Amino acid sequence: MSLKRNILDLRKRKQEVQLGGGEKAIEKQVAMGKKTARERIMSILDEDSFHEYDLFVEHTARDFDMDKKVLHGDGVIIGTGTIYNQPVCIYAQDFTVAGGSLGLMHARKITKIMDHALKMRVPIIGINDSGGARIQEGVNSLAGYGEIFYRNTKASGVIPQISVILGPCAGGAVYSPALTDFVFVVENISKMFITGPSVIKTVLGEEISMEELGGARVHSEITGNAHFFAESEDQCFDQIKSLISFIPWNNTQKARKFPPQEPTSSLNVEEIVPSDPRRPYDIRDIIRAVSDSSEFLEIMENFARNIVIGFGRIKGETVGFVANQPKYLAGVLDCDSSDKAARFIRYCDSFNIPIVTLEDMPGYLPGVDQEHAGVIRHGAKLLYAYSEATVPKITVILRKAYGGGYIAMNSRHLGADFVFAWPTAEIAVMGPEGAANIVFRKEIAEAENPDEVRKQKIEEYKEKFANPFVAAAKGYIDEVIEPAETRARLIHSLSLSDNKVDARPAKKHGIPPF
Repeated sequence: MSLKRNILDLRKRKQEVQLGGGEKAIEKQVAMGKKTARERIMSILDEDSFHEYDLFVEHTARDFDMDKKVLHGDGVIIGTGTIYNQPVCIYAQDFTVAGGSLGLMHARKITKIMDHALKMRVPIIGINDSGGARIQEGVNSLAGYGEIFYRNTKASGVIPQISVILGPCAGGAVYSPALTDFVFVVENISKMFITGPSVIKTVLGEEISMEELGGARVHSEITGNAHFFAESEDQCFDQIKSLISFIPWNNTQKARKFPPQEPTSSLNVEEIVPSDPRRPYDIRDIIRAVSDSSEFLEIMENFARNIVIGFGRIKGETVGFVANQPKYLAGVLDCDSSDKAARFIRYCDSFNIPIVTLEDMPGYLPGVDQEHAGVIRHGAKLLYAYSEATVPKITVILRKAYGGGYIAMNSRHLGADFVFAWPTAEIAVMGPEGAANIVFRKEIAEAENPDEVRKQKIEEYKEKFANPFVAAAKGYIDEVIEPAETRARLIHSLSLSDNKVDARPAKKHGIPPF
C-alpha cells in the first residue's frame, strides 16, 4: 500500500507541476493565439516520444519575497524525444510561469539539456517565449545567459542548433538565437529586439510598436535575423520537421539518404532561361528542375532576394543550393546577399553537405550606399566561405558571370571541384556594353557615327567573350554542357566526389572578414 500511495502522490505532483502557471495563465496564453510550452514540444516531436527531465526543479531566489513564490519547473521544460524516429534534445520556455523569465535554475535546466545534446551528438531545439532576465535574481540571471551563449558557441558546427521564437525574446536573450544555425519566427507572435519600444521612447523619443520594431516580418525581410517565416505555429512546426529531414544529426555524419526520385516532368530546364540575357526568370525553377521530386526547401526566402539558398536532393542525397536570382536586382551580389550565402556555405561545409552553385549575375552592386556599407568586407565573406569549404563544390554557369562576381561564385580559382557552363554562359570582366565603351572608347569617340561603331564593338566583344569557350580553352571550365545534361552532370560529380579529401594547413582557425 505504501508503494501505491507513493505512486499516486507522484502522479498528483506531476499533474500539478505540468499545469505550469495554472489554468488562468494557460487560458491567457491561448487567448493570445499561442500554444502552451508543452503543446509546442508535443507538436514538434513524434507522438509519445517526449521524456521530460528536471520536472520538479524549483528556483532558489529569496529576495523581493521570491521565497514565498512557487514557480513550477522554474518556467522552462526540458527533455528528449524523436523526430522521424531520430533522437533530439529540446527545451521550451513556459510563459505561464513568471512570464518565462530566466533565473539561475531556469538557465541551469537549459544548459543541462544543451550539454546533453552536445555529448550525445544530437540536434538541440530551443523554443523561446520569455519576458527576459528575472530581475529579482540580479546577476544570476545574467550569468545564466552567459552560460547559454558559451554552449551555443561550443556546439556550433558540431550539432544542429534550432531556435524557435514563439513570443517575446528581448535584451540579452536574443543573442542565443543569433548564435544558433536556424531561427524560426511566426507572424504576430514572434518579437525580438535588444531594447524594447519603451526604452527607445525614453532614450530617443521615438514611438514604435513591438511588431514594427522586432516582429516576424521585420526579421525575415529586413534584418535577416530569421531564416524561416510562418503564418502560424503549426506551419512553423512543419517547417522544422522539413528542415530536420534534410540535415545530418551531427558533424560526423551525412544527411540521411532518401530513395532517388526524378524531377517533375513539367519542368523542362531548357525552357526556363530566356535567350535574351537581359530578361529575368526565377532561378528556383532551375533548382526544382534538377532536384529529386522537384523539392526545394528555401532558407531566408524573404531576405536578400537577389540570391537563393536552401536544401534539395539529388539522387537521394542532400545538397545545398546557392544560386543568383535574376528575378531580383538581376542577381547581383551585395552586402546582404554575400552575408546570406557565406553563412549558408559554412553551415553546409560544417555538416558534410555538398554545395551546388548556379551562377547568373552581372557582378557586385555598384553605388555609394554599398561602398559605405562595407561591400568590400561583406563580399569577401563569400570568397572566404567558398575557399574554406572542403565539401564537394560544383558550379554551373547559366548565363552572366562578370567581374569579381564570377570569381566569388565558387569559381575554379576558389577551389571548385567541377565547373560546368551552358552554351549561353558569358564570362568576362564586365558586360559587353560597358566593356566596349572602355576598350574602344577612342575609336567610338573619333567615329563619324559613334552609335553605329559602338554597336559594332559591342558585337565584337560579345563574339569574343560572351560565350564559355574562351574560359574552357584555358581550363577554367571543365565542360560546356547542354542544359538538359545538367542533372546528369550533377549526379556524376556528386557520386565521384563522395569520398573527397581536401587537406589544408594545420591551424587553430582562420580569421574571416566578419
